[in-house]
Amino acid sequence: MWINPWDYSNRIFEAMDREFSDAEDMLTRLIGTVRESGSPFSKMGPYYYGYHITVGPDGKPHVREFGNARPASRGLIQQSNVREPLVDTTFDEKQSLFIITAEMPGITKQDVKVKLQEGLVTINAEKGDKKYHSEIPVESELDTDTAKATYTNGILELKLKLKQPPKLKAKDIKVD
Repeated sequence: MWINPWDYSNRIFEAMDREFSDAEDMLTRLIGTVRESGSPFSKMGPYYYGYHITVGPDGKPHVREFGNARPASRGLIQQSNVREPLVDTTFDEKQSLFIITAEMPGITKQDVKVKLQEGLVTINAEKGDKKYHSEIPVESELDTDTAKATYTNGILELKLKLKQPPKLKAKDIKVD
């Protein structure tokens, strides 16, 4: 008796398709049950978490996390109602300018508060259920008098000049 090899492989794929379909049905029922139960998980928005790696002017990598969820012990996720925006920092050596760019959609420029202190730039924004917070460490001394911030289409751009070290005047020293 001859057995068609293609018939056997078709049955395997049909079985796999049934298994995936059953798993999808089970997840759909599970999500529906959670939503209907009024569980705190049903009111939480989407989870997102990521990290941004850059190399600073000192040649060292800098890792920054962003998102509204953080890894917790035992692999669980802790969600926060405060989001950490995706932040990018660049340094323009020609103009001695430190530029911070943060993505914070859904707010207005009146909702944004930026605080500069030694070694740290803090960004806060809040409008309704959208809350953002980020702390950016700065290793250089900044000139706070020349700081400029703009907010357009969900993007905050902060430009900070570095303080110029005082220029030393040349002085002749008499040799004894």
